[in-house]
Amino acid sequence: MQITQSLHTAILVTDLERSEHFYSKVLGLSKVERSLNYSGAWYQVGNYQIHLIVAPTVPTENPNEKWGRNPHIALSVTDLNIAKQELLNQNYRIQASASGRPALFTQDPDGNIIELSQQ
Repeated sequence: MQITQSLHTAILVTDLERSEHFYSKVLGLSKVERSLNYSGAWYQVGNYQIHLIVAPTVPTENPNEKWGRNPHIALSVTDLNIAKQELLNQNYRIQASASGRPALFTQDPDGNIIELSQQ
């Protein structure tokens, strides 16, 4: 078996409208059309997609104090300082990478952890 690329990550959300605001407006991702018969939204990031799937509850327990040591989605940004300021301006909590590299972590409205890293 040879894996050639990652196609998408599916995450659970409880409030689609609130989550769409975060992924569309806060992170600035492009929403793509989907033709499925359940609630959700798809977002395009280069050749990769993030799939939001509506669920009645979302497991929010992150056992590690350092967010980067919990399950998360990692995205590349062109300017980490701008991303940090935009998140803080909109009252999203952030946590710097414990490794010291140029990266930070935030959480979507359901507590899913998102890493933003400057390459």
